[in-house]
Amino acid sequence: MSDQIPSLPAALLAGGVTGTIVDSTLHPIDTIKTRLQSPGGLWKAGGFRGSFAGILPVLLVTAPNSAIFFGCYETAKALGDAHLPAKYEPWIMMSGATAGEVTSLLIRVPAEVVKQRAQASRIPSLAILSDILKQDGYRGLYRGFASTVLRDAPYAFVQYPLWELCKRIWARQQGYPVTVWQSSICGAIAGGIAGIITTPCDVVKTRVMLGGQGSKGHIDRIPDIFRTLLKEKGVRGLFYGVVPRFIWMSVGGAYFLGLYELFKIEFMQYKGWKNNNQS
Repeated sequence: MSDQIPSLPAALLAGGVTGTIVDSTLHPIDTIKTRLQSPGGLWKAGGFRGSFAGILPVLLVTAPNSAIFFGCYETAKALGDAHLPAKYEPWIMMSGATAGEVTSLLIRVPAEVVKQRAQASRIPSLAILSDILKQDGYRGLYRGFASTVLRDAPYAFVQYPLWELCKRIWARQQGYPVTVWQSSICGAIAGGIAGIITTPCDVVKTRVMLGGQGSKGHIDRIPDIFRTLLKEKGVRGLFYGVVPRFIWMSVGGAYFLGLYELFKIEFMQYKGWKNNNQS
């Protein structure tokens, strides 16, 4: 059952419910990671206090963001399964995950900008939103869009095919499809590996989003941020926050993909929401 491709309604609902649960409960770890990556460091950004700062924009956009991603991903898988030879399956997964990630960023980046500034400053989210609109207009809400694509597109490109591959290998070894718990373990492996690989992109994205119009010493160009970090901090500077990011992505991968698998199965059973292309 866990290997079946759900219909679009099942994918949208499972993605939306899962995203809301996971992002809200793991928000404190993300806050610590953001503060570690901020120019002032963990303690100047607030330390471990107020770890739920910035939760409001997360709650508002997580459900549609996750629904859009899984809608794109599962649709791509279904189309590939129906019309293309099996040898193209990995490329279909990579393409579907990347397309879903980039599309979902259109609504996630504005929330991410507000969330990260709230995490680093502990100023209320609504006050930060008002300040961004006043200083930079709506364009300010998309500060860091390119750097977020640079981080999340490669992450999705690596994580989801790796998750599927891990499930396939496990199922082949045991002779039957993976359970929800096994899928969750595969999600942890895939998420942790992808998280480590993309940490430098995450550091740059955080620096871009935390900067504002006229901020002292702020660098807007992504290559310049990379060069500055390497010059001032060395390679280690590109991996600030790698431990909480690894924890976040491993636990989040297990939690997120395990719950998604569970809700996917439940919604597929509800009213027979199963992809028509499958027997």
